[in-house]
Amino acid sequence: MVGGAVAASLAVSTVIFTLLEHEGAQRLHLPLVRRTREPFDGAEALPGGWIGGDEGLEEAARRTLAETTGLRPSYLEQLYTFGRPDRSPTGRVVSVIYSALVRSPEAARVAEVHNVRWAPVDEVRGLAFDHDEVVAYALWRLRAKVGYAQVAVHLLGETFSLGQLREVHEAVLGRPLDPANFRRRVTASGAVEATDEHLTGGRHRPPRLYRAVVPEGATGPFQTTAGPAA
Repeated sequence: MVGGAVAASLAVSTVIFTLLEHEGAQRLHLPLVRRTREPFDGAEALPGGWIGGDEGLEEAARRTLAETTGLRPSYLEQLYTFGRPDRSPTGRVVSVIYSALVRSPEAARVAEVHNVRWAPVDEVRGLAFDHDEVVAYALWRLRAKVGYAQVAVHLLGETFSLGQLREVHEAVLGRPLDPANFRRRVTASGAVEATDEHLTGGRHRPPRLYRAVVPEGATGPFQTTAGPAA
């Protein structure tokens, strides 16, 4: 009814990115859940679910993420709200999307179960509902912010080599970068600072470790003002 109230169900979904080795290289991955009921029975989707009547949005996102994947990231960031009228065949569903980055050791501790798998982001397609669009939007936001120090901290840890940082940029951007140019650009940007520590365990001269310079009051790695029409 034009101008009248429209009944809608409220849900949450979460996009979690991590770095995992795939075919000899570090690649960006995210967990997908195989649906076991209609609509889209058998299709893969982002982890999520309905919001309980007494739950806050982030509380619901954390609960559904833990229930479906076992992941409990230290932070979640509200990404966007998707509410196109035809996004679900069962009726009007508005989904609040959360996103986060997790380090690979945390991701590795989550054993894959029969209906959950880690998928390389560049191979994700054909997801249920409009989740292909949701993933593409989350990836666009991450790529726009990959130069920010928060991305390195959440994916790598407090310290990292410039080689490890370049692997993050390559995985997020989906293309190789020239090592020498990357080193010059990053060290001149002021986004990282050198420590007195070195990476151990390699066969060659151990590279120096760096730490991210995070400006006071900086927002999370996905924060931006632009967005798609929901």
